[in-house]
Amino acid sequence: MRGSSDAASSTAVELGVRDFLIRGCQKVIGHYASLLSTARSEQERQLNQARSEREQRVMDGLRRGAHPDRLAA
Repeated sequence: MRGSSDAASSTAVELGVRDFLIRGCQKVIGHYASLLSTARSEQERQLNQARSEREQRVMDGLRRGAHPDRLAA
């Protein structure tokens, strides 16, 4: 039964990594929110808004269970 134990361990590690990545996304989104509130130009605001939206999509994908390797870009 060692194989099932290894699979469970692997799943737990994967979930831990996913949770870690989600927390990282939340932190990055918070930074973009701060940058949005102090944007000096419309171009800067649009850039930070687009980056925040992209990070939100990555986080949504992680929450749906997408594999982190497939979200990089």
